[in-house]
Amino acid sequence: MTGAQVTTAHVRGLTVRHRRRTALDGVSLSFDAGVHGLLGPNGAGKTSLIRVLATVAEPDAGEVRLLGEDIASTRSRTSVRRRLGYLPQDFGYYPGFTVREFVSYVAWLKEMPGAHTPAAVERAVARVDLTDRIDAKVRTLSGGMVRRVGIAQAIVNDPELLLLDEPTAGLDPEQRVEFRDLLRELGRTAAVIVSTHLVEDVATACREVTLLADGQVAYRGTTEQLTALAEPGSGVGDSPIERGYTAALRVHRAGVGR
Repeated sequence: MTGAQVTTAHVRGLTVRHRRRTALDGVSLSFDAGVHGLLGPNGAGKTSLIRVLATVAEPDAGEVRLLGEDIASTRSRTSVRRRLGYLPQDFGYYPGFTVREFVSYVAWLKEMPGAHTPAAVERAVARVDLTDRIDAKVRTLSGGMVRRVGIAQAIVNDPELLLLDEPTAGLDPEQRVEFRDLLRELGRTAAVIVSTHLVEDVATACREVTLLADGQVAYRGTTEQLTALAEPGSGVGDSPIERGYTAALRVHRAGVGR
């Protein structure tokens, strides 16, 4: 990874429909290097956005540019996939593979040079603290460990764009703290987009927050700005940033209802 500072991901007028429901309604966003939190209630459009950015779903309308390329063509999508990492909310794996085999397989899918793959696999597994289980079958691992394998496969190619959908599901509190440290490290040179329901993860690891609601951008700003929206002594939430989150949702819904 070169660390070159470019607009890593950009969408304009992005619309995604699922049958009769509009998941994203004319969304325009840009993401540069750093850790970006993607928040919103269920059905807000977070996963739809992540899937489009991961090139696994096509939008119904709008422009998508990733890593400097318009991904309208098969060739450009293939090129971009070599340079991004993606952890879906429910990721598939071969349970009979060992951790090493599975992460190596993903490296092969990304067309990483064979000579560099073994070291890259070991490094990715070490970064999620699974070195002692690298030759264990994936089916023998706990749910939290499997989630860490998912993170390892997403970062094995040192992606320039890293997309993580609910990455801390199944992680214990200590592992979540370690994961936040990893996010901050990755965000120095890559655009890392983390979709999560855990507002506290965003508060501690992300420099910027995008709040989606009803398929639209309800809020965009820093975590400090989101926290500042909290009303002292009132609001829903156990922490200032949670109260800021609910306040931003209220402001958005009040505007939509006019």
